[in-house]
Amino acid sequence: MKHPFPINTGKLKSTWVAGLLMACSLAGTLAGSLGCTVGPRYKRPTAQVPDTWKGEGPWQAAAPKDAIPKGAWWQIFHDAQLDGLEQDVLQANQSLSAAQDRLAQARAQARIASSAYFPVVSTDPSGHRVRLSGNRPLEGSLLPLTPDTENVFTVPFNVSYELDLFGRVRRTLEAANASLQGSAADLENVRLVLTAELAADYFNLRELDREAGVVKKSVEIQQKGMDLVNHRHEGGVANGLEVAQQAALLDSTATQLQLVLQQRAQYEHAIAVLTGKAASVFSLPVAPLDAMPPAIPTGVPSEILERRPDVATSERQMAYENAQVGIAMTAFYPHITLSGGAGWESRDIGTLFSGPSALWSLGGDVLQPIFNGGRNRANLASTRAAYDESVANYRESVLEAFQQVEDGLSGLAMLDQAAKTQQAAVADSRRALELANNRYVGGVTTYLDVITAQSTLLTNERLATQLLGQQMTTSVYLVKALGGAWDASEIQHEQVRPALIQAVQQ
Repeated sequence: MKHPFPINTGKLKSTWVAGLLMACSLAGTLAGSLGCTVGPRYKRPTAQVPDTWKGEGPWQAAAPKDAIPKGAWWQIFHDAQLDGLEQDVLQANQSLSAAQDRLAQARAQARIASSAYFPVVSTDPSGHRVRLSGNRPLEGSLLPLTPDTENVFTVPFNVSYELDLFGRVRRTLEAANASLQGSAADLENVRLVLTAELAADYFNLRELDREAGVVKKSVEIQQKGMDLVNHRHEGGVANGLEVAQQAALLDSTATQLQLVLQQRAQYEHAIAVLTGKAASVFSLPVAPLDAMPPAIPTGVPSEILERRPDVATSERQMAYENAQVGIAMTAFYPHITLSGGAGWESRDIGTLFSGPSALWSLGGDVLQPIFNGGRNRANLASTRAAYDESVANYRESVLEAFQQVEDGLSGLAMLDQAAKTQQAAVADSRRALELANNRYVGGVTTYLDVITAQSTLLTNERLATQLLGQQMTTSVYLVKALGGAWDASEIQHEQVRPALIQAVQQ
């Protein structure tokens, strides 16, 4: 249907929109040229950092080829099955998925903060028909009034923009970006914790596989002893007490085997949850632990400040709290808001977009707090206290990081020595059992010596296996304490900057 009035509405619309966008650009340029940022400039506080590590590992210095693999730090153990399970964790673990969602939320919040760099442009078209009363009051009129019915059509465009003269918007975005980077570091920490937990559970399970083999072998040895003492009892050489003592030892060892298998099942179930699978349908084949702790390059203590994601999270929290101090300080300064409006209003829709129907307005608003009961001062004091708290938490996280590394270094050194002496104890126990058997068969001693030797051998063999498992899990936790192969530079790209396209986005 042809429009009844020959006006170029498209041209008029584009003219108003162009004018509003020009106003947006002008306001942003003005704020950028005149503004300043109040509040303290962020500088990472110092923390107590030792020059060298106190503990030393039981290995020689790692060669460059032994460096922790970037990202996939678990590959330092050269275990293909562990590699596959770790990939399952990265792809299916629900706690990791939740941490990724928190990062996405933080990224969106930073984009929300960046939107304050641009004016808000809105429109609210309306159209209605009204009837005015014939008895309506009209000051100064002597003529009688009559009822009047009319149409009102309005197409307004409004724009408002807060001049960021004192940096409130900039500080808000600074805080949002610090929070975003903190969430990115927290994601990396969750990833590190989960992958380390899986590796520790995996090596514990493999140690239990080996320990179960030790106990089964002891059951076999003790069963042979049971057969021997039964045979001698039937021949009238051994007494019933010796038979009962050997049977008690055999039954006790069989019980220990069931307990070991029960512990293995619990680790298998834990691995299932970490890899995002139901424990009922998940299983790992038996594979006794047959590995030694790898050489782990520790670097220097100062590197911990850049390699630990949890330390990076604490550091980014300080940056966030510092920005909050700046935001609190801007409350003492005026808030200046520019506003404007333009559009068309008419009684007849046919003349709505004509020149005489145009309307516009320009204005500004200055809000300067004078008295508010000390709210602003109290808020500033609160943000400064929160910043001081974040500094203390950061320094505490650094100290805890150093403690965990030293625990790992000293633990591996002591476990290495303990494993060597325990291997000697196993060899001594085997020789003692052989001598006790020979002496018993020769009639030199009672069967109690054989039972004692069997029990001692089992205890020492289990302890030797447990020490190997502790060495592997301690190595895992040392890599975790060192931050894996992560580096704080990886979160620097997580930063939102205002983009001009946002001026025309909802």
